[in-house]
Amino acid sequence: MTGWMQSAVTMPYLPVINMMDHGGADIITQDIYNSWLLEQYPVLRYAVETADSDMTASESDYARLIMLEGSDEDRKSIAGDELEYGEDAMHLEKSMEDALLKENGMYAENRAAQPEGEEQSAQQDAQAVSPDFVPVQDKSYSYQWDDLQSYEMLIKAFYAVDSTTKAGEDLLQTDKLLSADMRMKGSADEPQILIYHTHSQEAFADSVPGDESTGIVGVGERLASVLRDKYGYNVLHHTESFDKESRDYAYSNALPVIEALLAEYPSIEVVIDLHRDEMPEDRRLAVELQGRPTAQFMFFNGLSRTARGRIEYLENPYLNDNLAFSFQMQAACNEYYPGLARRVYLKAYRYNMHVCPKTLLIELGAQNNTVEEAMNACDPLAHVLDLVLSGKEPHR
Repeated sequence: MTGWMQSAVTMPYLPVINMMDHGGADIITQDIYNSWLLEQYPVLRYAVETADSDMTASESDYARLIMLEGSDEDRKSIAGDELEYGEDAMHLEKSMEDALLKENGMYAENRAAQPEGEEQSAQQDAQAVSPDFVPVQDKSYSYQWDDLQSYEMLIKAFYAVDSTTKAGEDLLQTDKLLSADMRMKGSADEPQILIYHTHSQEAFADSVPGDESTGIVGVGERLASVLRDKYGYNVLHHTESFDKESRDYAYSNALPVIEALLAEYPSIEVVIDLHRDEMPEDRRLAVELQGRPTAQFMFFNGLSRTARGRIEYLENPYLNDNLAFSFQMQAACNEYYPGLARRVYLKAYRYNMHVCPKTLLIELGAQNNTVEEAMNACDPLAHVLDLVLSGKEPHR
Protein backbone atom coordinates (compact mmCIF):
# COMPACT_ATOMS: atom_id res chain seq x y z
CA MET A 1 0.00 0.00 0.00
CA THR A 2 2.78 2.42 0.91
CA GLY A 3 4.52 1.81 -2.40
CA TRP A 4 1.33 2.53 -4.30
CA MET A 5 0.77 5.72 -2.30
CA GLN A 6 4.31 6.92 -2.93
CA SER A 7 3.72 6.48 -6.64
CA ALA A 8 0.33 8.19 -6.51
CA VAL A 9 1.57 11.27 -4.72
CA THR A 10 4.91 11.61 -6.50
CA MET A 11 3.30 11.46 -9.93
CA PRO A 12 1.55 14.85 -9.56
CA TYR A 13 4.20 16.36 -7.29
CA LEU A 14 7.48 15.09 -8.70
CA PRO A 15 7.09 13.05 -11.90
CA VAL A 16 10.85 12.81 -12.47
CA ILE A 17 11.37 11.34 -9.02
CA ASN A 18 8.48 8.97 -9.69
CA MET A 19 10.16 7.71 -12.86
CA MET A 20 13.46 7.33 -11.06
CA ASP A 21 11.73 5.40 -8.30
CA HIS A 22 10.28 2.97 -10.81
CA GLY A 23 13.60 2.66 -12.60
CA GLY A 24 15.29 0.76 -9.81
CA ALA A 25 16.28 0.94 -6.17
CA ASP A 26 19.86 1.63 -7.16
CA ILE A 27 18.88 5.09 -8.47
CA ILE A 28 17.15 6.39 -5.38
CA THR A 29 17.15 4.46 -2.13
CA GLN A 30 14.36 4.27 0.40
CA ASP A 31 16.56 6.03 2.96
CA ILE A 32 17.09 8.99 0.65
CA TYR A 33 13.39 9.01 -0.22
CA ASN A 34 12.34 9.15 3.43
CA SER A 35 15.07 11.33 4.92
CA TRP A 36 15.48 13.95 2.20
CA LEU A 37 12.65 14.01 -0.31
CA LEU A 38 9.79 13.74 2.18
CA GLU A 39 11.36 16.34 4.44
CA GLN A 40 11.36 18.84 1.56
CA TYR A 41 7.69 18.31 0.75
CA PRO A 42 5.57 18.12 3.92
CA VAL A 43 2.26 17.40 2.15
CA LEU A 44 3.90 14.48 0.36
CA ARG A 45 5.36 13.34 3.67
CA TYR A 46 1.99 13.44 5.38
CA ALA A 47 0.32 11.54 2.53
CA VAL A 48 2.93 8.76 2.62
CA GLU A 49 2.96 8.51 6.41
CA THR A 50 -0.82 8.19 6.56
CA ALA A 51 -1.21 5.96 3.49
CA ASP A 52 -2.26 2.91 5.48
CA SER A 53 -4.55 4.74 7.87
CA ASP A 54 -8.17 5.78 7.60
CA MET A 55 -9.42 9.30 8.24
CA THR A 56 -10.06 8.74 11.95
CA ALA A 57 -8.47 11.46 14.04
CA SER A 58 -5.61 10.94 16.40
CA GLU A 59 -3.65 13.41 18.52
CA SER A 60 -0.55 13.02 16.39
CA ASP A 61 -2.50 13.42 13.13
CA TYR A 62 -4.07 16.62 14.36
CA ALA A 63 -0.79 18.10 15.57
CA ARG A 64 0.90 17.23 12.29
CA LEU A 65 -1.85 18.80 10.18
CA ILE A 66 -1.85 21.96 12.28
CA MET A 67 1.87 22.35 11.63
CA LEU A 68 1.42 21.72 7.90
CA GLU A 69 -1.43 24.20 7.78
CA GLY A 70 0.88 26.90 9.08
CA SER A 71 3.88 26.14 6.89
CA ASP A 72 2.25 24.88 3.71
CA GLU A 73 -0.06 27.71 2.67
CA ASP A 74 2.32 28.94 -0.04
CA ARG A 75 2.94 25.44 -1.36
CA LYS A 76 0.34 25.40 -4.10
CA SER A 77 0.20 22.95 -6.95
CA ILE A 78 -2.20 22.61 -9.85
CA ALA A 79 -2.09 19.86 -12.44
CA GLY A 80 1.31 18.70 -11.22
CA ASP A 81 3.06 22.06 -11.08
CA GLU A 82 4.82 21.79 -7.72
CA LEU A 83 4.86 24.94 -5.62
CA GLU A 84 3.69 27.04 -8.55
CA TYR A 85 0.43 28.18 -10.07
CA GLY A 86 -0.60 26.82 -13.41
CA GLU A 87 -1.62 29.38 -16.01
CA ASP A 88 -5.28 28.64 -15.32
CA ALA A 89 -4.89 30.05 -11.80
CA MET A 90 -4.39 33.60 -12.95
CA HIS A 91 -7.97 34.41 -13.97
CA LEU A 92 -6.95 36.57 -16.88
CA GLU A 93 -9.03 34.94 -19.59
CA LYS A 94 -9.02 36.88 -22.85
CA SER A 95 -12.56 38.19 -22.38
CA MET A 96 -11.65 39.38 -18.88
CA GLU A 97 -8.45 41.02 -20.07
CA ASP A 98 -10.30 42.83 -22.86
CA ALA A 99 -12.93 44.02 -20.38
CA LEU A 100 -10.26 45.34 -18.02
CA LEU A 101 -8.57 47.32 -20.82
CA LYS A 102 -11.95 48.62 -21.94
CA GLU A 103 -12.75 49.70 -18.39
CA ASN A 104 -9.48 51.58 -18.01
CA GLY A 105 -9.86 53.18 -21.43
CA MET A 106 -13.41 54.32 -20.73
CA TYR A 107 -12.33 55.75 -17.37
CA ALA A 108 -9.54 57.78 -18.96
CA GLU A 109 -11.83 59.05 -21.73
CA ASN A 110 -14.54 60.05 -19.26
CA ARG A 111 -12.08 61.95 -17.07
CA ALA A 112 -10.63 63.75 -20.10
CA ALA A 113 -14.11 64.73 -21.32
CA GLN A 114 -15.31 66.12 -17.98
CA PRO A 115 -15.73 69.88 -17.67
CA GLU A 116 -13.11 71.32 -15.37
CA GLY A 117 -15.53 71.99 -12.50
CA GLU A 118 -17.02 68.49 -12.65
CA GLU A 119 -13.57 66.92 -12.72
CA GLN A 120 -12.52 68.86 -9.65
CA SER A 121 -15.74 67.83 -7.90
CA ALA A 122 -15.15 64.17 -8.69
CA GLN A 123 -11.60 64.47 -7.40
CA GLN A 124 -12.82 66.05 -4.18
CA ASP A 125 -15.39 63.27 -3.71
CA ALA A 126 -12.66 60.67 -4.10
CA GLN A 127 -10.15 62.47 -1.90
CA ALA A 128 -11.18 60.54 1.24
CA VAL A 129 -10.09 57.30 -0.45
CA SER A 130 -7.38 58.23 -2.93
CA PRO A 131 -6.67 61.21 -5.19
CA ASP A 132 -7.02 58.99 -8.24
CA PHE A 133 -9.42 56.15 -7.46
CA VAL A 134 -13.15 56.37 -8.15
CA PRO A 135 -15.32 53.31 -7.40
CA VAL A 136 -16.69 51.87 -10.63
CA GLN A 137 -20.45 52.30 -10.92
CA ASP A 138 -21.21 50.29 -14.06
CA LYS A 139 -20.18 46.73 -14.72
CA SER A 140 -17.55 46.03 -17.35
CA TYR A 141 -18.56 42.40 -17.63
CA SER A 142 -21.75 40.49 -16.77
CA TYR A 143 -22.06 36.78 -16.09
CA GLN A 144 -24.79 34.75 -17.76
CA TRP A 145 -25.58 32.56 -14.77
CA ASP A 146 -27.71 30.13 -16.79
CA ASP A 147 -24.54 29.15 -18.64
CA LEU A 148 -22.69 28.38 -15.39
CA GLN A 149 -25.02 25.83 -13.84
CA SER A 150 -22.82 22.77 -14.35
CA TYR A 151 -20.09 21.95 -11.86
CA GLU A 152 -17.50 21.71 -14.63
CA MET A 153 -18.29 25.16 -16.00
CA LEU A 154 -18.30 26.67 -12.52
CA ILE A 155 -14.85 25.28 -11.76
CA LYS A 156 -13.52 26.48 -15.11
CA ALA A 157 -14.83 30.01 -14.62
CA PHE A 158 -14.02 30.60 -10.95
CA TYR A 159 -11.71 28.14 -9.24
CA ALA A 160 -8.21 26.73 -9.00
CA VAL A 161 -8.30 23.46 -7.05
CA ASP A 162 -5.07 22.38 -5.39
CA SER A 163 -3.96 18.80 -6.05
CA THR A 164 -4.08 18.05 -2.31
CA THR A 165 -7.86 18.42 -2.16
CA LYS A 166 -11.06 17.95 -4.12
CA ALA A 167 -14.21 20.01 -4.15
CA GLY A 168 -17.32 18.39 -5.58
CA GLU A 169 -20.88 19.24 -6.58
CA ASP A 170 -22.02 18.94 -2.97
CA LEU A 171 -20.01 22.09 -2.17
CA LEU A 172 -20.09 24.12 -5.36
CA GLN A 173 -23.51 24.82 -6.85
CA THR A 174 -24.05 28.11 -8.64
CA ASP A 175 -27.53 28.89 -7.33
CA LYS A 176 -26.63 27.96 -3.76
CA LEU A 177 -23.51 30.12 -3.81
CA LEU A 178 -25.35 33.08 -5.34
CA SER A 179 -28.41 32.93 -3.10
CA ALA A 180 -26.58 32.91 0.25
CA ASP A 181 -27.34 36.14 2.10
CA MET A 182 -24.06 37.91 2.83
CA ARG A 183 -25.57 41.25 3.80
CA MET A 184 -24.38 42.98 6.97
CA LYS A 185 -27.08 42.68 9.61
CA GLY A 186 -25.93 44.98 12.42
CA SER A 187 -25.20 48.68 12.60
CA ALA A 188 -21.88 50.48 12.75
CA ASP A 189 -22.40 51.36 16.41
CA GLU A 190 -20.34 48.29 17.32
CA PRO A 191 -17.44 46.55 15.54
CA GLN A 192 -18.65 44.82 12.38
CA ILE A 193 -15.48 43.71 10.61
CA LEU A 194 -12.31 42.17 12.05
CA ILE A 195 -9.09 42.31 10.04
CA TYR A 196 -6.06 40.38 11.29
CA HIS A 197 -2.93 38.71 9.94
CA THR A 198 -1.97 35.11 10.67
CA HIS A 199 1.30 35.88 8.88
CA SER A 200 2.04 39.43 10.01
CA GLN A 201 5.70 39.28 8.96
CA GLU A 202 4.91 39.14 5.26
CA ALA A 203 6.51 42.05 3.38
CA PHE A 204 6.76 43.46 -0.14
CA ALA A 205 9.61 44.22 -2.52
CA ASP A 206 10.29 47.67 -1.10
CA SER A 207 9.07 47.21 2.47
CA VAL A 208 11.30 48.78 5.12
CA PRO A 209 12.68 46.09 7.46
CA GLY A 210 11.22 46.51 10.92
CA ASP A 211 8.52 48.93 9.78
CA GLU A 212 5.27 46.97 9.84
CA SER A 213 3.41 49.90 8.26
CA THR A 214 5.17 48.98 4.98
CA GLY A 215 4.25 45.28 5.17
CA ILE A 216 0.99 43.36 5.18
CA VAL A 217 -0.02 44.91 8.53
CA GLY A 218 0.21 48.37 6.97
CA VAL A 219 -1.90 47.20 4.05
CA GLY A 220 -4.44 45.88 6.54
CA GLU A 221 -4.63 49.31 8.16
CA ARG A 222 -5.10 50.89 4.75
CA LEU A 223 -7.99 48.52 4.01
CA ALA A 224 -9.53 49.21 7.42
CA SER A 225 -9.27 52.98 6.85
CA VAL A 226 -10.99 52.82 3.46
CA LEU A 227 -13.80 50.68 4.84
CA ARG A 228 -14.26 53.12 7.73
CA ASP A 229 -13.87 56.44 5.92
CA LYS A 230 -15.45 55.71 2.55
CA TYR A 231 -18.11 53.13 3.39
CA GLY A 232 -18.90 53.75 7.05
CA TYR A 233 -18.10 50.31 8.50
CA ASN A 234 -16.90 49.83 12.05
CA VAL A 235 -13.62 47.96 11.60
CA LEU A 236 -11.35 46.42 14.23
CA HIS A 237 -7.80 45.88 12.95
CA HIS A 238 -5.86 43.45 15.15
CA THR A 239 -2.10 43.65 14.58
CA GLU A 240 -0.72 41.01 16.96
CA SER A 241 1.97 38.80 15.45
CA PHE A 242 1.43 35.03 15.39
CA ASP A 243 4.42 34.08 13.23
CA LYS A 244 7.33 36.06 14.66
CA GLU A 245 9.24 32.95 15.73
CA SER A 246 7.91 30.46 13.17
CA ARG A 247 5.09 30.09 10.65
CA ASP A 248 4.58 26.44 11.55
CA TYR A 249 1.99 27.04 14.24
CA ALA A 250 0.76 30.48 13.21
CA TYR A 251 -2.84 29.34 12.70
CA SER A 252 -3.01 27.50 16.01
CA ASN A 253 -1.40 30.52 17.71
CA ALA A 254 -3.97 32.85 16.18
CA LEU A 255 -7.08 30.78 16.88
CA PRO A 256 -7.58 31.43 20.64
CA VAL A 257 -6.92 35.14 20.14
CA ILE A 258 -9.47 35.44 17.34
CA GLU A 259 -12.01 33.42 19.31
CA ALA A 260 -11.49 35.74 22.28
CA LEU A 261 -12.00 38.82 20.10
CA LEU A 262 -15.22 37.40 18.68
CA ALA A 263 -16.44 36.64 22.20
CA GLU A 264 -15.56 40.17 23.32
CA TYR A 265 -17.21 41.74 20.26
CA PRO A 266 -20.19 39.52 19.30
CA SER A 267 -21.29 42.24 16.87
CA ILE A 268 -18.48 41.23 14.45
CA GLU A 269 -20.00 39.63 11.35
CA VAL A 270 -17.02 39.59 8.97
CA VAL A 271 -13.54 38.20 9.62
CA ILE A 272 -10.71 38.89 7.15
CA ASP A 273 -7.33 37.21 7.43
CA LEU A 274 -5.16 39.33 5.15
CA HIS A 275 -1.97 37.87 3.66
CA ARG A 276 0.33 38.41 0.74
CA ASP A 277 1.24 35.51 -1.52
CA GLU A 278 4.55 33.99 -2.62
CA MET A 279 5.19 33.77 -6.36
CA PRO A 280 8.10 32.97 -8.69
CA GLU A 281 10.23 36.08 -9.10
CA ASP A 282 9.43 36.36 -12.80
CA ARG A 283 5.66 36.49 -12.21
CA ARG A 284 4.25 39.74 -10.87
CA LEU A 285 0.66 40.08 -9.75
CA ALA A 286 -0.08 43.61 -10.92
CA VAL A 287 -2.43 45.41 -13.29
CA GLU A 288 -3.04 49.05 -14.20
CA LEU A 289 -6.38 50.16 -12.76
CA GLN A 290 -7.49 53.74 -13.43
CA GLY A 291 -3.89 54.58 -14.21
CA ARG A 292 -2.63 53.18 -10.90
CA PRO A 293 -0.35 50.16 -10.51
CA THR A 294 -2.50 47.76 -8.50
CA ALA A 295 -1.69 44.36 -6.98
CA GLN A 296 -3.96 41.48 -7.90
CA PHE A 297 -5.47 39.52 -5.06
CA MET A 298 -6.96 36.10 -4.50
CA PHE A 299 -9.61 34.62 -2.24
CA PHE A 300 -8.46 31.40 -0.60
CA ASN A 301 -10.69 28.70 0.91
CA GLY A 302 -9.70 25.74 3.07
CA LEU A 303 -12.07 22.83 2.46
CA SER A 304 -11.15 20.67 5.48
CA ARG A 305 -10.79 17.74 3.12
CA THR A 306 -7.93 16.09 1.31
CA ALA A 307 -8.18 14.34 -2.04
CA ARG A 308 -9.06 11.22 -0.03
CA GLY A 309 -12.01 12.73 1.84
CA ARG A 310 -13.07 14.94 4.72
CA ILE A 311 -10.71 15.73 7.59
CA GLU A 312 -13.22 15.14 10.36
CA TYR A 313 -11.06 16.68 13.09
CA LEU A 314 -10.76 19.97 11.19
CA GLU A 315 -14.51 20.54 11.20
CA ASN A 316 -15.86 23.75 9.70
CA PRO A 317 -19.61 24.22 10.23
CA TYR A 318 -19.45 27.41 8.14
CA LEU A 319 -17.78 25.94 5.06
CA ASN A 320 -20.77 26.59 2.78
CA ASP A 321 -20.99 30.18 4.02
CA ASN A 322 -17.25 30.71 3.52
CA LEU A 323 -17.49 29.42 -0.04
CA ALA A 324 -20.53 31.57 -0.81
CA PHE A 325 -18.80 34.68 0.52
CA SER A 326 -15.64 34.22 -1.55
CA PHE A 327 -17.73 33.29 -4.61
CA GLN A 328 -19.86 36.44 -4.39
CA MET A 329 -16.75 38.54 -3.84
CA GLN A 330 -15.10 36.94 -6.87
CA ALA A 331 -18.17 37.45 -9.06
CA ALA A 332 -18.40 41.13 -8.11
CA CYS A 333 -14.65 41.63 -8.65
CA ASN A 334 -14.83 40.09 -12.11
CA GLU A 335 -17.82 42.15 -13.15
CA TYR A 336 -16.62 45.52 -11.84
CA TYR A 337 -12.83 45.11 -12.01
CA PRO A 338 -12.13 42.29 -14.50
CA GLY A 339 -8.68 40.77 -14.18
CA LEU A 340 -8.02 42.14 -10.70
CA ALA A 341 -8.98 39.01 -8.75
CA ARG A 342 -7.26 35.73 -9.50
CA ARG A 343 -9.24 32.51 -9.31
CA VAL A 344 -10.54 31.40 -5.93
CA TYR A 345 -7.99 28.92 -4.61
CA LEU A 346 -9.26 25.78 -2.88
CA LYS A 347 -6.89 23.84 -0.60
CA ALA A 348 -7.13 20.99 1.86
CA TYR A 349 -6.89 22.44 5.36
CA ARG A 350 -9.11 24.78 7.43
CA TYR A 351 -7.05 27.94 8.03
CA ASN A 352 -9.27 29.09 10.93
CA MET A 353 -12.13 29.82 8.56
CA HIS A 354 -14.50 28.06 10.95
CA VAL A 355 -14.68 31.01 13.35
CA CYS A 356 -17.36 32.95 11.47
CA PRO A 357 -19.74 32.37 8.52
CA LYS A 358 -18.51 35.43 6.62
CA THR A 359 -14.78 34.70 6.76
CA LEU A 360 -12.31 35.58 4.00
CA LEU A 361 -8.67 34.62 3.64
CA ILE A 362 -7.22 37.04 1.11
CA GLU A 363 -3.80 36.82 -0.56
CA LEU A 364 -3.11 40.41 -1.67
CA GLY A 365 -0.17 40.69 -4.03
CA ALA A 366 3.07 38.80 -3.51
CA GLN A 367 6.61 39.34 -2.27
CA ASN A 368 7.65 41.02 -5.55
CA ASN A 369 4.86 43.59 -5.54
CA THR A 370 5.58 47.10 -4.30
CA VAL A 371 3.96 48.61 -1.24
CA GLU A 372 2.23 51.13 -3.51
CA GLU A 373 0.66 48.37 -5.59
CA ALA A 374 -0.59 46.62 -2.46
CA MET A 375 -2.00 49.81 -0.95
CA ASN A 376 -3.75 50.69 -4.20
CA ALA A 377 -5.49 47.31 -4.24
CA CYS A 378 -7.31 48.19 -1.01
CA ASP A 379 -9.56 50.66 -2.81
CA PRO A 380 -11.28 48.26 -5.24
CA LEU A 381 -11.21 45.50 -2.62
CA ALA A 382 -13.08 47.71 -0.14
CA HIS A 383 -15.57 48.69 -2.85
CA VAL A 384 -16.32 45.06 -3.67
CA LEU A 385 -16.71 44.24 0.02
CA ASP A 386 -19.28 47.01 0.26
CA LEU A 387 -21.12 45.78 -2.84
CA VAL A 388 -21.52 42.32 -1.30
CA LEU A 389 -22.09 43.33 2.33
CA SER A 390 -24.66 45.95 1.36
CA GLY A 391 -26.54 43.46 -0.83
CA LYS A 392 -26.03 45.48 -4.01
CA GLU A 393 -24.24 42.52 -5.56
CA PRO A 394 -24.51 39.90 -6.81
CA HIS A 395 -27.82 40.36 -8.58
CA ARG A 396 -29.56 37.00 -8.23
